[in-house]
Amino acid sequence: MNIISLNQVSHAFGGPKLLDNASLQIESGDRICLLGRNGAGKSTLLHLINADFPPDSGEIIRKQGIKTAYVPQEFPEAWTDRVRNYLHDILATQEIEPHLADISIEQTLSQLDLDPEAELSTLSGGLKRRALLAAALVQDPDLLLLDEPTNHLDINAICWLENFLQRLRKTLIFISHDRTFARNLANRIVELDRGQLQDYRCNYATFLERRQDVLNSEDKAWARFNQKLAEEEIWIRKGIKARRTRNMGRVRELLKLREERRQRRERTGQVRLQLETGQRSGQMVLEAEQLSFNYDNNKIIDSLDLRIMRGDRIGLIGPNGSGKTTLLKVLTEELQPTSGKLRHGTNLQIAYFDQLREQLNEDRSVKQNIADDHDQVLINGQPRHIYGYLQDFLFTPERARTPVRVLSGGEKNRLLLAKLFTQPANLLILDEPTNDLDMETLDLLEELLLDYQGTVLLVSHDRSFLNNVVTSSLIFDSQGMIEEIIGGYDDWLKVQPIPEPTRKKEKAKPAPRKERPRKLSFKEKKELEQLPEKIDALESEQIALHEQMANPDSYKERDGSLITTLKERLQKVESSLEKAYQRWDELEKIPE
Repeated sequence: MNIISLNQVSHAFGGPKLLDNASLQIESGDRICLLGRNGAGKSTLLHLINADFPPDSGEIIRKQGIKTAYVPQEFPEAWTDRVRNYLHDILATQEIEPHLADISIEQTLSQLDLDPEAELSTLSGGLKRRALLAAALVQDPDLLLLDEPTNHLDINAICWLENFLQRLRKTLIFISHDRTFARNLANRIVELDRGQLQDYRCNYATFLERRQDVLNSEDKAWARFNQKLAEEEIWIRKGIKARRTRNMGRVRELLKLREERRQRRERTGQVRLQLETGQRSGQMVLEAEQLSFNYDNNKIIDSLDLRIMRGDRIGLIGPNGSGKTTLLKVLTEELQPTSGKLRHGTNLQIAYFDQLREQLNEDRSVKQNIADDHDQVLINGQPRHIYGYLQDFLFTPERARTPVRVLSGGEKNRLLLAKLFTQPANLLILDEPTNDLDMETLDLLEELLLDYQGTVLLVSHDRSFLNNVVTSSLIFDSQGMIEEIIGGYDDWLKVQPIPEPTRKKEKAKPAPRKERPRKLSFKEKKELEQLPEKIDALESEQIALHEQMANPDSYKERDGSLITTLKERLQKVESSLEKAYQRWDELEKIPE
């Protein structure tokens, strides 16, 4: 059942339209993951759905009585109240009777396991995220809008949030670049790309396959269009004799083709990452023996023995505040150990990605942060123009001249990577590089690190990133103990002890009667024989619909009726296809 409909909605903030005649139907029970490149307009879309401001054009139709609540990405700057008072203030603006407000607050705090008397300013990042969630849930919304809910949370907090939202009986739209979070939570993916909303009614894994099909179809359609335009341009430039017999209808068609090409919105370019590898380090990179570090009599690192060899890619996994960044600073001799020994290998060249981005000067421009006032930068010994290099990280020349303080979190992380990669290094230390990066950039960073010939120490709470990149992991607890394991996050989960279930005395149950194994009925055999042909037909129609939707002619009608019809049909076809595959799998398991 539709609860909110966006019809031909457009919105912009001075530049290209973030939404350009975009349409979307939100249905009760959806758990929609909203994807898109940094700056594509995802947060703007959530604000529009939450009615924080109206769209420039188009309409947003809400089912009568539908309530929405928005959970922001960032915490308020001055958060000094107690949790209970903070929630009371929110409900007071909605004119809810005090005794009803008290009941709602108690239920919400119990649900989220929050202390009502806790001071907001003293809470951990994970508990602050729960407080923001409480502020939304206490209003009893029908639709919950979450903007990067996992950002800056440790893995424990992310897993708690993931499990909580899975159990929550609410319609959700959430923005996230955490692939594991999206894979485990979403039942529908919507991608915001060049002002358009591409709707994929499937899980994240299936979305990756279908999205590639759509992009391939678009590439083919653009290639056909470009070829036709090139042929018409050759024809129009023929000699005087041809001009005398020129077909004016064909001339008008050429003018239309030129205008269509001019208005085409190209895809956002891909970040091109290239890391300058320094000289080859020694076989042994770092060695620690009974290494300890105390802070104000608190043991942060306790008697660590560690040897890091050339080519190792080591992940650091643990809760926020468990000492991961402290260990990196001790290993790089920025901090001196309280006791124990540390030895560096030969020819060590270190590049350090700081999660606080202290290496960036907020008041200087993007360009000045990389090359001061020079026009060139050396990459692998070769000079490159600074603007060309920055375009590899999606900074246009205009954006390169802006001060760093106005950049988004994702842009600042890309800039820090750009700065880092100008330094020759054979030991790469990355402290939370995945925060704020979109999925495409994460994929490219993964590929870069997998091809890197040096050594990598990596702190991240992105489970997919850790699983895909690291060869071993250091597991931190809150008492300063550090355990080394082979593999990434999932490998660590596999070796965790499973608590024995509490055993209860039960009455002996009678042994179940043996039943004859079920076999395929005549009707089911017939259905199984016909399914491959049915699936074949559905897949052919699916491909044809993708190609038709990639054809620019499909968007020419002003009211967008054709593309709407195509999208609706595609949804039905994909739903039928999914059911057909499921049915085939069911029948295949039954013996004949």
